[in-house]
Amino acid sequence: MPAQIIAVLGSPLAGGNTATLLDQAIQGARDAGCDVEKILVNQLNIRPCMEIFYCMENEACRIQDEMTPIYEKFRDMDGLIVASPVMTMGIPGKLKIFLDRFQVFYMAKYFREKPFISREKRRQRKMLFISIAGMDIDHVFEGAKMTMRAFGEIIDCPYWGEVLRNDMDTIKDIRTRPEVMEAAYRKGNELGRLLAGESA
Repeated sequence: MPAQIIAVLGSPLAGGNTATLLDQAIQGARDAGCDVEKILVNQLNIRPCMEIFYCMENEACRIQDEMTPIYEKFRDMDGLIVASPVMTMGIPGKLKIFLDRFQVFYMAKYFREKPFISREKRRQRKMLFISIAGMDIDHVFEGAKMTMRAFGEIIDCPYWGEVLRNDMDTIKDIRTRPEVMEAAYRKGNELGRLLAGESA
């Protein structure tokens, strides 16, 4: 069975620069023999985490919405690609809501001490983060990277690699930077080859 990758687009724009880079990474992973499912976060009908801690004693989230089937997919996946622009030195609000809803994984791992992901599977799982930022300033990606690293630890899919490009307010169109497009493809392909080898 091919390695399973979930690709999450956190940008509000389904056809923007972030989506373009994500599609490059997806193609790279598919060319490496992986199955990739793409999730457009901005199109999901989901509510914020209410921190009602129902999931402290139960594996399910009390909020029943379009997040419900996604939890099982995240338990089964081998790898994850998340693509997001930087907004206000962090990630977009809808993507943050999406990540916060994985409180069910947090409670299982840190409160019940029965993580959904085995230690063996955690060693195989990897996350690739793709991000663009409008401004050309120091540390512009740090907030987003910290969030993604924390998320990776919660879901036991550690942060493995990244493709980052700032100064997009000047560049405008990522397609005018073929080296960044190639980097996204190459990193997706590398992730795919690693996961394909480990799932063989």
